[in-house]
Amino acid sequence: MLKVKVYTFLLHLAAWLLFMALPLLFLNDRGQNSNYLSLLSQPYYWLFGATYIALFYLNTLLLIPAFLLKKRYWIYACILVVLLGLINLLQPYDKLLTSSEGGFPRFPHHDEHFHRGDERGMPGPPPDFDSRPPFSEHHEGMKFDFRNGPPRDRHFDSISLFLFFMIVGISTAIRAIRQWQLTEKRAIQAEADKASTELSFLKAQINPHFLFNTLNNIYTLAIMNDEHTAESILKLSNIMRYVTDEVTADFVLLENDINCIKDYIELQKLRLGDSTTVNFTIDGISEGKTISPLLLMSFVENAFKHGVSKNTPSIIDIAISIGPQSVKLLCKNQIFAHSNELPRTGVGLENTRHRLNHLYPGRHTLTITEADGFYIVDLQIQLDKA
Repeated sequence: MLKVKVYTFLLHLAAWLLFMALPLLFLNDRGQNSNYLSLLSQPYYWLFGATYIALFYLNTLLLIPAFLLKKRYWIYACILVVLLGLINLLQPYDKLLTSSEGGFPRFPHHDEHFHRGDERGMPGPPPDFDSRPPFSEHHEGMKFDFRNGPPRDRHFDSISLFLFFMIVGISTAIRAIRQWQLTEKRAIQAEADKASTELSFLKAQINPHFLFNTLNNIYTLAIMNDEHTAESILKLSNIMRYVTDEVTADFVLLENDINCIKDYIELQKLRLGDSTTVNFTIDGISEGKTISPLLLMSFVENAFKHGVSKNTPSIIDIAISIGPQSVKLLCKNQIFAHSNELPRTGVGLENTRHRLNHLYPGRHTLTITEADGFYIVDLQIQLDKA
C-alpha cells in the first residue's frame, strides 16, 4: 500500500514539474527571456503554476466526489462557470507573458525621436509632440504616462482559458478512471465473496449428507451384530478426522483425499459382504498434488448408493489415474430399479457440479452416460501446479 502511495506521489510530482517547465521552454523559444532564474523569480510564474495545480486538486478531490459523483450536475456546472470567470479575471498566462517582457513595450517611433537629441546631445521631443498638459481637454478621459508608454488594452486570454478546460478535463478523466477501477475491484471482490460463500454452503450440505449415509451403514452392521462393526467404527473415525480437519480448506493433498476414499470403500465392503464386487485401482503418483476435497468422493458415494441391490449380485468399478498435472476418475456401477425407495433430490452430485464450475472453470470435463445397464462417470481435472 505504501509503495502505491509513493508511486502515485512521484507520478504527480513528475507531471507538475513537466507542466511548470513548459512556460520556461516556450518563452525561451520566443527569445523573450533566456535567463531561467530571472523568470523563476517572477511572482506571476508561481501564480501561474499554483492556479492550475489548485484547480486540478480542487476538481479531483472536492468537486467531483461532492457533486459530480452524487449526480448534482447543475451545482457542479455552476461552480465550473464561477471558476472559469476567476481564471478570466486572473489571466495567469497573460500576466506571466507580460512579466517575462519586462513591462509594457514602448512605441518604436517615440524611442526613435527621443534618441535624436539636440546639439548638446540631450534628447528632444518628437516633431508632433503636444506640449499641452496630459489631462487637457484634448486628452479628456485618457490617462497617459510617458514613463511606461501608452496604456495597454485588456484583451482576451485564450491560453489561460484553454489551460483551464485542459486541466478540468484531465482531472475529471483521471477521477473517472479511478472510480471505474474502484467499481471493478468491488465487483470482483463481491463475486469472489459470493463464490466463497457458495462453496462454504455447498460443503456444509455435502458433509452432513456423507456422514448421514456412513452412520446408517454402521447402524446396519450393529443391528446384524457383525464382527466387523469395530473395524467400521475405526474407518469412520479416520473419515471424520479428515472431514473435520481438512475438508474446510479449498484445497487438500490429493493423497489424503484418496486415503479417505480407500477407507470409505473398505467400510462399504464390510457392510456389503460378498454380494457386491468392488474393483478399486489407483494408477500414478499422488504425492505433492492438491485437489478440492470430496469431489471424487461424491461420485464414489453415488456408485454405492445406486449400484447395489439386496437381491442381485452387483459390480462396482472405480479407477483413479493420476498424471503429472491431472487426475481422472472412472466410476462404473450397475443400474437397479429401486421402486420402493423414496425419490431423492441428488443434492450431493448437483453441488459437486457447482463446485467443479467454481474451482475448475474450463479445466475439467465431466461425462455421465448410461450404457448396457451401467451408469458411467468419467471425470478429468487439470490440477494446479505444485
